[in-house]
Amino acid sequence: MRYVKLGSSGLQVSRICLGMMSYGDPRSWEWMLREDAAEPIVRRAAEAGVTFFDTADMYSDGASEEITGRLLAKLFARRDDYVLATKVYFPMGPGPNDRGLSRKHVLAAIDASLTRLGTDYVDLYQIHRWDHETPIEETMEALHDVVRAGKARYIGASSMYAWQFAKAQHTAQAAGGVLSDPAATSWPTVCMSTRTSTSSTWCVRSLTNEACLRRSSRSRGCSGGLA
Repeated sequence: MRYVKLGSSGLQVSRICLGMMSYGDPRSWEWMLREDAAEPIVRRAAEAGVTFFDTADMYSDGASEEITGRLLAKLFARRDDYVLATKVYFPMGPGPNDRGLSRKHVLAAIDASLTRLGTDYVDLYQIHRWDHETPIEETMEALHDVVRAGKARYIGASSMYAWQFAKAQHTAQAAGGVLSDPAATSWPTVCMSTRTSTSSTWCVRSLTNEACLRRSSRSRGCSGGLA
């Protein structure tokens, strides 16, 4: 296994990141695997040197995070031996504040994720989509506070247009740099027919020097890897 730095940070991750979306409650989606079926797959990945695992709060309504936390605790001797990522945005309850990227939801969601994962912190906390109803300034400030509280080591963003990612980075820089993150990641908007990222995404990536994790590069095989 090859290991690379995450963006311009000093964090070392395996070149391949194992996506955990397929593990959860089959009653959510019939293709999901329960914990006993997921364990041999995750174990094989760990034995092959994979140390980077990605999930999200909304995968199987939180069941994926619960399975991920239990399996990683079983397969690795120390919490420092693996890099754990999760995401926030999608609805996790019936209320109007149980979703999105408002300060209220971000701060509540990270606590709920940590409880399900059975850990004190995640290494990478990502916004799952762009929230058109919440000012990006509010979201970036909330993410900054999550990091300052020791609940996440780095922040990132998933599945958004290049201009949106650039706006988030600019917002951080305009705040004096205190909100910027040298390890910020991006799951770029991809063309589902060719699995290729838009050229504008790669332009932003080269200018901001963030890591780029490709997903579904093999038609929803392993989650992806660092480009």
